[in-house]
Amino acid sequence: MNLSRYLLLTLTPLVLSGFTPLAKASTDDCQFNLSQPVLDYGLMNRAIRPNAAPERNLGERPLSLTLSCSQPIDMSLFYRAMAATAERFHFAERGSYQVRIRDAVVDGQSVEIGLIAGAGQPPAEMASNLIWRPEHGVVPVRAGVPVQGRSFSAQLELTAWVQEQGMQVRDAVTWEAYGVFDAVAAGRTREATLRARLAPAACEPVLSNGGVIDFGTLSKKDLHADKETRLPPKSLTLMVGCDAPASFALIMHDNRSASATLNSENHYGLGKDSRGNKIGQYSVNVDPADANADGFARLYRTDSDTAGTAWSTGSANPIAIGKTRYLAFTDSAGSSVGPVLIQNFSTTVTVDAVIAPTNSLDLSTAIELDGAGTIEIIYL
Repeated sequence: MNLSRYLLLTLTPLVLSGFTPLAKASTDDCQFNLSQPVLDYGLMNRAIRPNAAPERNLGERPLSLTLSCSQPIDMSLFYRAMAATAERFHFAERGSYQVRIRDAVVDGQSVEIGLIAGAGQPPAEMASNLIWRPEHGVVPVRAGVPVQGRSFSAQLELTAWVQEQGMQVRDAVTWEAYGVFDAVAAGRTREATLRARLAPAACEPVLSNGGVIDFGTLSKKDLHADKETRLPPKSLTLMVGCDAPASFALIMHDNRSASATLNSENHYGLGKDSRGNKIGQYSVNVDPADANADGFARLYRTDSDTAGTAWSTGSANPIAIGKTRYLAFTDSAGSSVGPVLIQNFSTTVTVDAVIAPTNSLDLSTAIELDGAGTIEIIYL
């Protein structure tokens, strides 16, 4: 019998009233460009170990913007994107990002940046390097006064974060966020995309002896004619190694579906004889007392028949691996919060097999026990 493994936001343009515009350029007079429209933070998974902070810094990505017009104009810029906090923008479900602007130049001369709440508003904050807050614009200033010009350039730094809970994904996902840079007076906009890919920790299950259990050769006299025969239990070691602490559960698939003599959540078939009779059944059982993981002093089993939305209390009682019911492990007896994060796990799995009464089988030829199942890792 072979137990195989399974790998598995535009606002109406307004002219600033704080100073007299020299000219309003038509859309044909101005060019507005970003150095790159897509900012990719790469692939993240739990293999990058978390620190004590509640969120992880995904890194910083640079971006340059340039605005050039044939006539001097108001060079106020606005960034339209969903806010997450007073200083950050929303990045998918559990992420955020910040935009910092620096090194501003107008017509070849360095200027400071003023943060404005709306077009025509006086700057609330001025600096050579500042955070571009949600629902605010920026305007180049000199000596505290907004300036106009034909060309404007600046460097941006976009830093993204994700909450640690956001790293706990079951399947690979791609996060994307969109924002629009709006050069109001120039009538130009440019869209920027932020992207990050998140993957679950990779866990590798391994069974000792290649996952093979051999019950040897049985003769008719070893079996009961009128009742089931229970075979001596056989054991294997199941090991699960993950590239980082992960929350996972186990289920099992019957590769000989519909051949078990008992139809239940945790019984699997041993195949059929030459006339299609069901040979028997087996279960794969786990005793939490035999389970070990990382530095935990003791493990308890916890299971879920709601795909991980609710968990049973931690128990020391043995349990069979089910087809749909998640089996996982916790370090707290009586706890119902679900499984703990585990990186390296091992346990003994005991296979209990039962042969059907021989009077229900065709024994005219040799019968081979043909059970096969797949243990699957479910990422939580």
